[in-house]
Amino acid sequence: MRLKLLTLFICLSTAAFAQAQKSFKVVPLGVLGGIDESNLSAYMVAPTGSNDYICLDAGTLHYGIEQAVKNKVFTIPANKVLKRYIKDYFISHSHLDHLSGLIINSPDDTAKNIYAFADCINTIKTHYFTWTSWANFANEGEAPTLKKYTYQVMQPGVTVNAANTDMQVTAYPLSHSNLTSTAFLVKSKGDYLLYLGDVGPDEIEKSRNMQKLWEVIAPLIKAHQLKAIMIEVSFPNEQPDKTLFGHFTPKWLMSEFNELGKLSGTDALKNLNVVVVHLKPPYSNIIKIKQQLKAGNSLGLNFIYPVQGKELQF
Repeated sequence: MRLKLLTLFICLSTAAFAQAQKSFKVVPLGVLGGIDESNLSAYMVAPTGSNDYICLDAGTLHYGIEQAVKNKVFTIPANKVLKRYIKDYFISHSHLDHLSGLIINSPDDTAKNIYAFADCINTIKTHYFTWTSWANFANEGEAPTLKKYTYQVMQPGVTVNAANTDMQVTAYPLSHSNLTSTAFLVKSKGDYLLYLGDVGPDEIEKSRNMQKLWEVIAPLIKAHQLKAIMIEVSFPNEQPDKTLFGHFTPKWLMSEFNELGKLSGTDALKNLNVVVVHLKPPYSNIIKIKQQLKAGNSLGLNFIYPVQGKELQF
C-alpha cells in the first residue's frame, strides 16, 4: 500500500513539475492554408496562467473560437473571447488567408492594436479598411476613420511590448515569393515561442532570411529557452520548386533545419517541438506531407499537427 501511495505521489509530482515548466498556451483558431475559409491561419498565444492573448495572424477568428468553446478551452461565449481575451493582432503578411477573419469580425471587435511591418499595414490601409471594400475601422487611411484599431509599425529585429499583455514580440523578415512575410519571436519571462508566417527556403527564394533567423534562435535552442517553432509546410515533395511560390515542402523544411543544426548542434534539435502549420488541402496531400516529414525526420524533431480549437501547451 505504501509503495502504491509513493508511486502515485511521484507520478503526481512529476506531472505537476511538467505543468509548472509550461510557459505558453496556444489556441489554434485556424491551421490550414488554401481554400477552407473556416480554417485559415490564426493562433491565440498567451503565457500559461493568463487570458491575455495576442493573435498571430487572423485568417479565421469566429469559427475557430467557437470550436475552442466547444472543446472547453474557453468557458465564456465566443463573442466575449474575441472582445476580452484577444488583446492585439500580429499580422505576418497581407494575404487574405492570414487576414480575412480580422476584417470580417471588425464590426464586433473591441479596440486593439494591429502590429505588422510597414508594407503589410499599408496594404490593409489602402485595400481592406477602406469605405469601398469594407469600412475603415482603423486610425489611419480613408476618412472617416473609426479608430477601433491602431496601426503599430514594426521594425526588423526591434522588440515591442504587446499592449495589455506581459509578452514581448520581435519581428524578423521572411521571403514569401513576391512580398515580405514575418517571423514573430514571442517572449514570456525568459522563454520564447517562434511563429513563422508563409515562407520559402533560402535557396529557392535567393535569400538569407532563414539563415539570419536561425542565427538569432540557435542560442535560445542551446539554452533550452525556445519552447516551440511554428512553421509552415504547404506542399508535398512532389510540388515542383518553380511552383512553390514562397512555401515549404517536407524536403525543404528538413534542409533548412539541417542548416539550423549547424548553428545549434544537432543534439539540441532532438525532441524540439515543431508545430507544422499552413498545410494545404486536398487532404490526400496533407496525409502525404505528414508521411514525408516522418520519413525524413533524421534530426528527431517532435512534429506536432495542431487541431482547430484544441489548446497546445509548451
